[in-house]
Amino acid sequence: MNGVRRLTALAAGLVLTAGAALITAAPADAHSKHRLGQSSLAALLAKDGSGFDKDWNDYDILDNAVRAVLTADPKSPVAVLADGSVPLTAFLPTDRAFRRLASDLTGKSYSSESAVFADVASLGIPTIENVLLYHVVPGKTITYRAALRSNGARLSTALSGSSITVSVRYCIFVKLVDADPDDANPYVVQPNLNRGNRQIAHGIDRVLRPVDL
Repeated sequence: MNGVRRLTALAAGLVLTAGAALITAAPADAHSKHRLGQSSLAALLAKDGSGFDKDWNDYDILDNAVRAVLTADPKSPVAVLADGSVPLTAFLPTDRAFRRLASDLTGKSYSSESAVFADVASLGIPTIENVLLYHVVPGKTITYRAALRSNGARLSTALSGSSITVSVRYCIFVKLVDADPDDANPYVVQPNLNRGNRQIAHGIDRVLRPVDL
């Protein structure tokens, strides 16, 4: 499939999943709530600033994607990432992960993060929003250690009706199986980001795909 057709397929497939559910916190025991802090993942992403750099292992593209969605719609469900009182687990694609996705969709090579973001942004805000929500597991603060004990677990995401599956490899690696059976699945490469808070994240080396491309 050529680049234009793959971009169109991704956007069209995600438009069909419109109506993403608002994230609500699952009940948490009182002791756990007192132990965990409330620093949000949006604050974590913002620490590096909003600019692009040459470090493909951080999260500049993701940060700008979140900002773009919230600028277009401040009431988007993605706003939960800025509310540290709401427990959730997010799987955060690195800049390199977005470069892989953009190259796969367009057939182009990229030398800058800004160029990758431009092509990702061309998918449109609704598509970006749905991709972001597919990376969020609401109501659960899942540490890497807990994930290693959850082989085969199916995690419902914040994108309505969607899920990802945990696949533990060799007892030490966590892979996430998405909705695209024909492409490589991401591994966690930076575990336990923002640990100690109700919102925890794990960096992944590929973007999770909510539809079969």
